[in-house]
Amino acid sequence: MDLTPKVKFIGLTFDLTTIIGSLVTAVIVFLIVVTLTRRMAIRPSGKQNAIEYIIDFISGITGIMMEKKESVKYISFALTTFLFIMIANLLGVIIDVTAEVTGPIPSLGLTASALEAANHSVSWFKSPTSDLNVTFAMAGAVMLYSHVAGAVKHPLIYAKDYFKPYWWMFPFNIIDELAKPVTHAARLWANIFAGEVLILILREGALYLTAVPLFVWMGFSIFVGCIQAYIFTVLAMVYIGQKVSSD
Repeated sequence: MDLTPKVKFIGLTFDLTTIIGSLVTAVIVFLIVVTLTRRMAIRPSGKQNAIEYIIDFISGITGIMMEKKESVKYISFALTTFLFIMIANLLGVIIDVTAEVTGPIPSLGLTASALEAANHSVSWFKSPTSDLNVTFAMAGAVMLYSHVAGAVKHPLIYAKDYFKPYWWMFPFNIIDELAKPVTHAARLWANIFAGEVLILILREGALYLTAVPLFVWMGFSIFVGCIQAYIFTVLAMVYIGQKVSSD
């Protein structure tokens, strides 16, 4: 991947491209929702039809994973998750902000040796979901929320589930719960990260070969980005549904 600027704060390292990408994604999602929900009418048309179709689509996802009455509570969560991840996945394909930095900037982690290794090319923007820290944070939040929701709604059922079907299965059930956010995060990250790496490779080779493979892969990456947003949202609803369902 390209060299990216980073800052250190309270002993932690923050990637500025990830922060910028996340903020841009949040703003785009907000603008999309606000634009599509303005001037709502009893007889929908145009933009209102679009947002209602999206909500019906998300409602279908939540309705399959849990009881209809319970699923209504999670439509807004699922909608926000789906839109954020989909836009985040697509931004790295559509937007490419790379600039040449001639001199070192130690405060941003752009040392002379790092710049030389990257041919003084610094990337200032990428898909937030191509960063493993972002996908793990989202998957971890889903896991934490599902456990809290399950423990609050059905405390006895929640506790007994760890000892099913036999009491000695408890350690295996713990391992299973810990593995869920790992696979949840890794699946999304691996697909988006690999896609962006290949785009970078084809972008460099397009000058010497042809731009056709690059545009073909970019089109496929858009498809993959939408599918991965759908998969992440579905799995989030599955994990939450497993904890809050009465059975």
